[in-house]
Amino acid sequence: MSNFLETIHSPADVKKLSLTELEGLAAEIRERLIVSVAKTGGHIGPNLGVVELTIAMHYVFDTPTDSFVFDVSHQAYVHKLLTGRESQFHTIRQPGGLNGFMLRTESEHDSYGAGHAGTALSAALGMAVARDMSGGSEHIVALAGDAAFTNGISFEALNNIAAQTKRLIVVLNDNAWSIDKNVGAIAEYFHKIVTNPTLNSLHDRAAGLLERFGGKTVRHVARKAEEAAKGLIGPGMLFEEFGLSYFGPLDGHNLPLLIETFKFLKQQNKPVVLHAITQKGKGFEPAITMQKKFHGLGPYDAQTGETKPAGQKTYSEVFAESLTKLANGNDKVVAITAAMPNGTALDLFRPHHPKRYFDVGIAEEHAVIFAAGMATKGYKPFCAIYSTFLQRAFDQIVHDVCLQNLPVVFCMDRGGLSGDDGPTHHGLFDISYLRSVPNLIHMVPKDEDELADMMYTAMLHEGPSAIRYPRGVGPGTVVKAQPVALAIGRAEVIAEPEHVEVAIFGLGAMLPEAVRLAAMLEREGFAAAVINPRFAKPVDRECVGDFGGRCGLVVTLEDHVLAGGFGSAVLETLNALELTVPVVRVGWPDEFIEHGKVEILREKYGLTAEAALAKARPYLAAMESRKLAVR
Repeated sequence: MSNFLETIHSPADVKKLSLTELEGLAAEIRERLIVSVAKTGGHIGPNLGVVELTIAMHYVFDTPTDSFVFDVSHQAYVHKLLTGRESQFHTIRQPGGLNGFMLRTESEHDSYGAGHAGTALSAALGMAVARDMSGGSEHIVALAGDAAFTNGISFEALNNIAAQTKRLIVVLNDNAWSIDKNVGAIAEYFHKIVTNPTLNSLHDRAAGLLERFGGKTVRHVARKAEEAAKGLIGPGMLFEEFGLSYFGPLDGHNLPLLIETFKFLKQQNKPVVLHAITQKGKGFEPAITMQKKFHGLGPYDAQTGETKPAGQKTYSEVFAESLTKLANGNDKVVAITAAMPNGTALDLFRPHHPKRYFDVGIAEEHAVIFAAGMATKGYKPFCAIYSTFLQRAFDQIVHDVCLQNLPVVFCMDRGGLSGDDGPTHHGLFDISYLRSVPNLIHMVPKDEDELADMMYTAMLHEGPSAIRYPRGVGPGTVVKAQPVALAIGRAEVIAEPEHVEVAIFGLGAMLPEAVRLAAMLEREGFAAAVINPRFAKPVDRECVGDFGGRCGLVVTLEDHVLAGGFGSAVLETLNALELTVPVVRVGWPDEFIEHGKVEILREKYGLTAEAALAKARPYLAAMESRKLAVR
């Protein structure tokens, strides 16, 4: 193995290498990716697929003067290796280390941060227009996977590019996958282009010419490719109709061809699309044969690709199994996902009810309205969308579902921290952004069995509902054979001493900390009740009022931001009841939380029983003083 990577301290060093050396660099980067990500976990498949593309981009363009915008940016590991972060790469997704996505505060070469799909074209167009207005000459390159074109924002950007700038390069990284296999008409359209035999023959000849004559024929080859594409696909070709000149498809792993094509496109005074065909996971057989698994995963064996046995079922798996059982008994139950069948575990539901499973692509807004439409016809749609991704469909939740009081169920996976993925993926805002919406009920289970009960409750409920549950495994509670319906807006009292002094409301995943806090208070002589709220909306007014009227202190714990969260709802309820009992709220602060291990971050930001006790001490001291005065 060569040692080219050790010599790359900035993109300028990439330009010093010969084509043969660049091929060696590509091989070395693949080896580094496979070995390093095996230890840290991460998005290995997408990054193995863009090695040559990223090298060619850095060879031809000059960041940070030129700007690269990666859609989602989970495929930016190679970019990080080539922009002065090679020595830190072993820290990726680790506490205090490199972020797994582009991050503007991490490097001047990261021109735009991302983590959600469909943003690259709009952001790149914004940069290009700003450049034009300022009289700049730098290049803007947007790299977006084919899956990003199932997202409506990409088409909103396409609709504006030609009208608003004369220079923008869009690279369509076509590997036919998002996390699962791409779906819908756009995927079929790209497939038709790629599998057109005449186009394939043309580009085989183009590659051969390039190898024989180098850059001298590139302009001619590119022009022939453009003419052939237009002639074969017709005047209605998608990108041409949007006003972008289309080039390709070409082999996204052919470094010489990519470099010469980028040099050619760099000279164009018009917006262009380069269609590059890549193989997700290239160079690592397990990532090729198991593309869905190796899109993003935890640590694995760098030789075999094997991962540790799953062991206990995750909340996602419990959700999918529970939904399958509900669908077995109710033919109106349907499942909807936005390109996340694996992440939401709906791939476990799909084999049992394939005709009642819908993957709409990376299109959360459409997923919600689609669900609303089905609900008007008597169906019960369960929309499985991560908490962080459901943010994208807020207007549709309000306008299309809740305003019409339609019985759509939002199943929000990753409610709480998403750990190593960081702030773009943490689900810390859904209580706040849903609590203000009329007609919606919002449930948070304490364990796996209660999740099943809440899904059953939502199925029976005649209006919209939401359920948030954490990433990963729960406490391991066995799910009973038959779920039970919960009373809407009723909390569960877990423990209540005879002379209760403190009431602790532990929402969902924070209930164990509430139990720990009660034990700590008991050791200090304070009797504490523990309540499982179950509902973030509606809050159990009777329960809050009862304990608020009897106790000297109320404590709320939630795996959510404090601003507008469950604790805020408790405060509002107490205020409406004209109760002035002090309230200590424990939750995430008003800032974006970095990536890291959940336990470490909870400790750092005070989402522990110990931190809650420290915040409660002034009130406990006052309570103790009052008790002494009475004595």
